[in-house]
Amino acid sequence: MGYGWAAGASTDESGRFGTDSFYAALGRAFVTMCAVVPALFLIEVIDVALGPGTLDVAGGIIPHSVEGVDGILFSPFLHDGWEHLYGNSVPLILLGTFVLAGGVRRFIWSTVLIMLVAGVGVWFIGDSGTVVVGASGVIFGYLGLLLARGLVERSWWNFAVALFIGLLYWYQLFNVLPTDQRISWQGHLLGLVGGVIAAVIFRRR
Repeated sequence: MGYGWAAGASTDESGRFGTDSFYAALGRAFVTMCAVVPALFLIEVIDVALGPGTLDVAGGIIPHSVEGVDGILFSPFLHDGWEHLYGNSVPLILLGTFVLAGGVRRFIWSTVLIMLVAGVGVWFIGDSGTVVVGASGVIFGYLGLLLARGLVERSWWNFAVALFIGLLYWYQLFNVLPTDQRISWQGHLLGLVGGVIAAVIFRRR
């Protein structure tokens, strides 16, 4: 049974491709997501000023360690250097825009759920002795959410957007599989799963 969202006429219009309300919601969402990224850059500036990696160690997820539990909340806002942050910025803006355009409350609750599924999962099954940071889990969650929402709500626009962005970043999709690289494939995979769950729980009736 779907989550009971109150969907008025304006909400229905904003979710319908081609309407003025749809484009207005998309525009507002894009501006909002563009404002989020500078905040992430500011956090990285503070991290560098304190000493590169200081905030990462303090706020990252440390699997199997009680000290790293708070990273479930803070790790998506931290990045392992500028290159890591640059790589996450564009897909975060693109995917986040279309998720946010579907409704602010749905966006907030979906993001929280994705963070919890990815974060708790990484804490349990992540590699011991590592510190996991980055918005990648949330990004993969948004991708999974849009794909699943397209199917669950029969919103082919959402499905097409997720598919298009997936094609642009197809090489990143392999990062949900175990790898020898310094990336948390567990966070990517669980973020994707969290996005699918969010699409089902917070679907429009």
